[in-house]
Amino acid sequence: MATERDRILFYRVDEPYGFMSNFARYPIQVDGREWPTSEHYFQAQKFAGRPEEEQVRASPSARDAARSGRTLPGLRRDWDAVKDEVMLKALRAKFTQHPDLGAQLVGTGDSVIVEHTSNDAYWADGGDGSGRNRLGDLLMQVRAELR
Repeated sequence: MATERDRILFYRVDEPYGFMSNFARYPIQVDGREWPTSEHYFQAQKFAGRPEEEQVRASPSARDAARSGRTLPGLRRDWDAVKDEVMLKALRAKFTQHPDLGAQLVGTGDSVIVEHTSNDAYWADGGDGSGRNRLGDLLMQVRAELR
């Protein structure tokens, strides 16, 4: 079991390990288009193939893209079934298209990566460790693939 010292907690872009945040402004090329951040891509895929997809992609910031993704009507029916794969696709793009970020991710060694916030109990740890930390899990998967 990992000790507290073996855990990397991240959340905000401007804090240590902020490069792992989907809000960090590293554009990615996916599906023949450029997305300003991995958050833009992820949120837009909730509406894949519909006009809302482009509306989210054109959002001025990751925060705006996230807000749109959470509030626009018409979430695709299979979202719960595909959201982890969509996130993994975004992360693979981010960390392979920006080799410096990939190197930083690999540089985290065998540490457990945890998105630490009470704002989310699925992608993050829920702030108290009770969350699923799926983003951390997928980052560790991408790290293993990059090795």
